[in-house]
Amino acid sequence: MSRAPPTPAFYTFDPIVADLIDLVPPIQSSLGGDHVELISMCPLSTDIQGLHHGREAPFDPATLLYLASGDWGPDGTPAEPLDTMANREKLGRFPSDDGNVISYLISFTRQKGDMVVLHELLAKLCDGLSEENLGEPGFRDGFGGMSLLGWINSAEVGELRSSIRSGRWTTLGDEPLDGGVDYGFRHLLSILRSAEKRGCGVLMRRHS
Repeated sequence: MSRAPPTPAFYTFDPIVADLIDLVPPIQSSLGGDHVELISMCPLSTDIQGLHHGREAPFDPATLLYLASGDWGPDGTPAEPLDTMANREKLGRFPSDDGNVISYLISFTRQKGDMVVLHELLAKLCDGLSEENLGEPGFRDGFGGMSLLGWINSAEVGELRSSIRSGRWTTLGDEPLDGGVDYGFRHLLSILRSAEKRGCGVLMRRHS
């Protein structure tokens, strides 16, 4: 009896209210018990506000990063998502081998002329929190199987949207999914428009 193929991971694109690179030093201090700067930067996170000075944070670096950057409501609940449920399903489990729409877009597009920002920002969104790219360990994988892949800040949201709309890229002829690049960019643009209207950045997460 043949074994069923593994189910691809599910990916989400969450609103964030801080540039993650700015949170790394305060989180490193918080891990040692100094929470002053992190608490001042994250007034809406009830978990961050509940940290006790002089005591080590009870969270790993990736979990702290998620809690500190999220767009939380007044009662500590997540704010409205950037995408509709239908769009979340379309981008969350893209019909490629690993289900990752962003890595697919990088693999099967070529930038034209002096265009470089498209692939740079796509790469940051899907792999910016790896130790190799961030330069610090521990900010990618957290408690309970949480996996933070990468992010773009609020200014980069507009840059990425403009680079996609510029048309200064082309789809490679060996694209395995007919119309896959156009499909992926169309739904990614919907998320970027929503983020731009809210003035927030975007965090990409993987759920296994």
